[in-house]
Amino acid sequence: MIVRPKLSWIQLLFVWHGSVISTIWPRLLLFFGIAVLAIVQDNYFLIKPIPLNIVPFSLLGVALAIFVSFRNNACYDRFWESRKLWGGILNRGRSLVRQVQTMTDAPEAAQQEMIELLMAFFYMLKHQLRKTDATTDIQRLVPAVHQARVTAARFKPSTILQIMGEWMAAQRKAGHLDGMSALALDESLSGLADSLGGCERIANTPIPFTYSVLMHRTVYIYCALLPYGLVSSIGFMTPVISVFVAYTFLALEAIAEELEDPFGMAASDLPLDFLSQLIESTLREQAGQAALEDRQPDLTYRLT
Repeated sequence: MIVRPKLSWIQLLFVWHGSVISTIWPRLLLFFGIAVLAIVQDNYFLIKPIPLNIVPFSLLGVALAIFVSFRNNACYDRFWESRKLWGGILNRGRSLVRQVQTMTDAPEAAQQEMIELLMAFFYMLKHQLRKTDATTDIQRLVPAVHQARVTAARFKPSTILQIMGEWMAAQRKAGHLDGMSALALDESLSGLADSLGGCERIANTPIPFTYSVLMHRTVYIYCALLPYGLVSSIGFMTPVISVFVAYTFLALEAIAEELEDPFGMAASDLPLDFLSQLIESTLREQAGQAALEDRQPDLTYRLT
């Protein structure tokens, strides 16, 4: 994700890095070429362009803008819900550390094991959502006694939650945790499980493919035919207006594609690396350890 300081209006007009222009400019050139072809046909060829006028495009453009905006809103809702889920995970993680330290009589080594498992949970969730290799973070955070089990698991965050539940059972059996405290800790674990399920739901349920195909085809056909509706009325300005309209629709579609998978590695997706490190840092500080160095969430990824 790219997070910038606030830019002036003139800087926003010419900013390139982090905009979708770097992704859609080849398609804009295609529509520019179609517009030039429409002008050439209208002025120099005996074969006249498709006999169209601006009226149908005005009507279709309004409807198309509504549908594209609806898809954008649906994708942004996925992005915003994902951000709230990760914010809830952070809050529950802080509560769980506090509860482990103040509501149990577990030895310091046992408390540290629980805190390390909690930090590992966040990283395992990040790796599961992005389908990346978790080996390094398993070796760094998961206690050695549990590493083989977590490595072999397909759903590593759920496995860590199970291990944390077993830790609670062991502490209660040893007399370090009473019933009321165990209930409070279990509620925090259940909250983490709910957030995990919410993230999995978003990651595994994309926008319906048929809806995306419909929007994609309609936008491209509209932008390809638009120059033939404009050329008779605005002449040599047709390429400028056609490319501007195409930029609007294609940019909205590209933004929606990025936001549809908020856990990906596109420029507009959630900065999960930064969020994971932020959570680890705050939990370490809460546990009396040295916090990680501050890192700005100005992470930039290429679209894949």
